[in-house]
Amino acid sequence: MSLGGASERSVPATKIEITVSCRNLLDLDTFSKSDPMVVLYTQSRASQEWREFGRTEVIDNTLNPDFVRKFVLDYFFEEKQNLRFDVYNVDSKTNISKPKDFLGQAFLALGEVIGGQGSRVERTLTGVPGKKCGTILLTAEELSNCRDIATMQLCANKLDKKDFFGKSDPFLVFYRSNEDGTFTICHKTEVVNTLNPVWQPFSIPVRALCNGDYDRTQLNFTVAIDFTASNGNPLQPTSLHYMSPYQLSAYAMALKAVGEIIQDYDSDKLFPAYGFGAKLPPEGRISHQFPLNNNDEDPNCAGIEGVLESYFQSLRTVQLYGPTYFAPVINQVARAAAKISDGSQYYVLLIITDGVISDMMQTKEAIVSASSLPMSIIIVGVGPAMFEAMEELDGDDVRVSSRGRYAERDIVQFVPFRDYVDRSGNQVLSMARLAKDVLAEIPEQLLSYMRTRDIQPRPPPPANPSPTPAPEQP
Repeated sequence: MSLGGASERSVPATKIEITVSCRNLLDLDTFSKSDPMVVLYTQSRASQEWREFGRTEVIDNTLNPDFVRKFVLDYFFEEKQNLRFDVYNVDSKTNISKPKDFLGQAFLALGEVIGGQGSRVERTLTGVPGKKCGTILLTAEELSNCRDIATMQLCANKLDKKDFFGKSDPFLVFYRSNEDGTFTICHKTEVVNTLNPVWQPFSIPVRALCNGDYDRTQLNFTVAIDFTASNGNPLQPTSLHYMSPYQLSAYAMALKAVGEIIQDYDSDKLFPAYGFGAKLPPEGRISHQFPLNNNDEDPNCAGIEGVLESYFQSLRTVQLYGPTYFAPVINQVARAAAKISDGSQYYVLLIITDGVISDMMQTKEAIVSASSLPMSIIIVGVGPAMFEAMEELDGDDVRVSSRGRYAERDIVQFVPFRDYVDRSGNQVLSMARLAKDVLAEIPEQLLSYMRTRDIQPRPPPPANPSPTPAPEQP
């Protein structure tokens, strides 16, 4: 579906629950350990201001707290949602606004937590000069739609006497089992001063006690950039690839806006990046899928910044030429996707182009074939072209077909870049809105593939996975 300049959210927000723990915090108390609390701040997309979202409880006398109180946030896949976690030492005589009570902070995007291995990340706390502040551990889980409530009352008999001058002060701590074998705290009872305690009845949402039905699919992001002569000489200001010392080109702006969102969901942050339609040195061979980093054995770039760096380097070394063929790079990614049928991997190909296509028939054939694979294609059109061919590939009005065979599902999303820049074409009006509209259909496209193959959510992969291999060269 082409969203053009639409600014409304296209899908309802998903509720994400964040569980917080800390390890090896600073000890600020003289006769005991710190009494930590975590405050979550969210950043406004409009004003960039940080606003307090919520606080955990205070846990007394510990440097390794596991907080029971969770943060529940509305989550939008297509938006970058920046978070800040501040940790404070709190007691009855202090105010968290005082610098001396500050234990450290961490900044990250919500997508980084969700995209982490097992939807879990650990970050070093910073902010106290000259001090090691410890770490913060964040776990994200999608809240199910279950509204059931469990009510319990528990008791115990003849507990061991632990206090020298009195009875024990027992309480219960509940941990729920996660799919990867770890446990997350979800409830604590009150303390009762007796060896035969009867704790007060309590109610707790069933979804807080049970593992949710999570989608653990790993996204693999591949970039393909149009290096054909129709884009203009990169040394001239009229070129869509013009390397100005003052601002990014249309291609670079589009790549940065979309890539900075989607990179959070690719755990190894290594992206195969290709160009097409250029003559390569030294012999001047025309290529429609050359690695931007000039490494045929390993076309991966480290993060979006690495992709941009390789893109700029390629502009300095190759000759823009033609024709404009989409099919080779689509088929290349499709070959990698065809090897994965269990739902553990999903491929997203981003094509940035000026819209002049020379292999329409072959591209339609490639899209129809790829529609049965775990794969989506994003096309961002830059420049002043009318983009009729791109609209046809998007397939909003008529499903893409080739030789009488129709695409199994919609896997193409097209957005014209000009809808997001000012009249001069020199400034993006909203990179966040561009990324949002480009990525809005990816979740449904992914789920449609899973549903048609009856693939159920699976446990996360083992820790420390090896980097995802790039699509093979033909």
